[in-house]
Amino acid sequence: MAQPSRRFGPDPLGGSPLAGGFPHGCARRLDLGRGLRGLWARALPVVLSAVLMAVLVAQPGAGWAFEKVDYTLTNQSGQDFHGQALANSSFAGVVGRGANFAGADLSGAILTQAAFPAADFNGSDLSDALMDRADFSDTDLRGAILRGAIASGSRFGGARIENADFSDALIDRASQRQLCRTATGTNPVSGVGTRESLGC
Repeated sequence: MAQPSRRFGPDPLGGSPLAGGFPHGCARRLDLGRGLRGLWARALPVVLSAVLMAVLVAQPGAGWAFEKVDYTLTNQSGQDFHGQALANSSFAGVVGRGANFAGADLSGAILTQAAFPAADFNGSDLSDALMDRADFSDTDLRGAILRGAIASGSRFGGARIENADFSDALIDRASQRQLCRTATGTNPVSGVGTRESLGC
């Protein structure tokens, strides 16, 4: 007596292409399980970040490193910021004529389109600061660190830059030539010569 041939090919109920196939709906349950695992893998970093921030906020004094100050479009002329921790703060569009930033930490700060004529940045840290299209005319930048700062389109006429470090700073060619005329000294923190850092 002839044996019935084994059936191969797709199962009409969504089973395996092998003989017999999976029970109806099994493949769908497997796909749903994979989808849930993928969703959890994507959500896990978000959940962990939220928990971390909750812990930092709950603990007194914690989380200060994440804070930054926003002075955007304000008038800070004559204000005293010397020695302050202002990393990553925004001074975009600020008018800061004669302001005192001596010894302040302004690393990563945003000073775009700000005006700081005759301001004091002596010994300040402006590394990686965004200070493009800003006015630093007659500004005291002696001993300042401007490593990696972006200062394209900024004005430095009359600025004092003895011992400043401009390593890897983005400065217009005209400003670079102007600064090289008075560049002297070596930065006391980085040990880099001012002329060397400007590529004079």
